[in-house]
Amino acid sequence: MRAADFDFDLPPDRIAQHPARPRDAARLLAVDAAGLQDRTVRDLPDLLRTGDLLVANDTRVIPAQLAARRGAARIGITLDRPLGDGAWHALARNARRLHAGESLEFEGDLRAEILANDGDGSVRLRFDRQGGAFDAALRRAGVLALPPYIDRPCGPSAEDATDYQTIFADRDGAVAAPTAGLHFTPALLAALDTRGIERVTITLHVGAGTFLPLRGEDVAQHRMHPERGEITEASAAAIAAARARGGRVVAVGTTTLRLLESAADSDGTVHRFTGETSLFMRPGHAFRTADLLLTNFHLPRSTLFMLVCAFAGTGRMRAAYAHAIAASYRFYSYGDACLLARVL
Repeated sequence: MRAADFDFDLPPDRIAQHPARPRDAARLLAVDAAGLQDRTVRDLPDLLRTGDLLVANDTRVIPAQLAARRGAARIGITLDRPLGDGAWHALARNARRLHAGESLEFEGDLRAEILANDGDGSVRLRFDRQGGAFDAALRRAGVLALPPYIDRPCGPSAEDATDYQTIFADRDGAVAAPTAGLHFTPALLAALDTRGIERVTITLHVGAGTFLPLRGEDVAQHRMHPERGEITEASAAAIAAARARGGRVVAVGTTTLRLLESAADSDGTVHRFTGETSLFMRPGHAFRTADLLLTNFHLPRSTLFMLVCAFAGTGRMRAAYAHAIAASYRFYSYGDACLLARVL
């Protein structure tokens, strides 16, 4: 399996720079064995059934992009994930120039010591404060790490601060938003409630590795960056109850699907989970948990396009993406969505 197998041409003007307003006015391409349907996100209640269960990611995006100073040198730092000992794993520009024992200074009197240079463009840092004091300092010193394809020459705007958070956001820790959740509004949630469609949340903190391109042509050699996640006992029980009553499990986003698959046993039962996952879902992966996947349109040659090909079938997804491009659907984080039925 080669990266070129998942390439396609995407005109630059298809890359969304701002979300639809209101959010549920975004277009929705429904993809199943019967074919393709052009809808809008606010049609979602009509595409689901009473007894179905939406599973969404409740991570909240933190201001993870930092400008560091080491003496006279300026270094870009993007926080990735906290480590068990209170340190942080981070991506760094010009990381090869950083050495263990050196100090970095940030805005607002925030400081960090470099514990290690991992040699792959990443470092481990220990900041001079933790807990609430660190959270407050990070809000002063950091900005959102928007994806590089969102053009913000002067940095994230005031609108991005709300546009790049989902309605489900509750638990701090993500570097990037779980973008399928960006389409939901209070009105859409109310309509889903009226239809008898239940929902539950789980947590996967999306890391900085989500911005990194696939390296090399051999897909099997790619290693996903680990991301931290949690599924509570109550959420696992709600998923089991939906399956028992014959309801479908609808994963809101690829991050949700990754965590569900990481926490499931061989028969698809989702269990309580706390830890990291680096699961790489590509064609050949046997999905056991979700029946439907709501997701945005992804980059060529990306692990996420490979994931949707694995879930809904490569031929079907190539046809869906060709249709979306021809019909001027908007791609990537602020773009439109598709609702995919799993290939059985």
